[in-house]
Amino acid sequence: MQNMMWDMMGWGPWGVFIMTLFWLALLVLVIVAIVYLVSRITGRSQESPIEILKKRYARGEIDKEEFERMKKDLMG
Repeated sequence: MQNMMWDMMGWGPWGVFIMTLFWLALLVLVIVAIVYLVSRITGRSQESPIEILKKRYARGEIDKEEFERMKKDLMG
């Protein structure tokens, strides 16, 4: 019985090694998925403030005068 357990379904001595790699790969996949989901939930943006301002202007949320004033403030 014990010999059969180490055989790992007919894979021979590599059975334990292969199963260990499988579980490690699964663990890495779960960790990557968690990190990805947390980053999506927190919604951290990679856009610069100027890019955000340009998008707001393009969507019509702010007018040209407000855009220019905010742009001037951001540029220093």
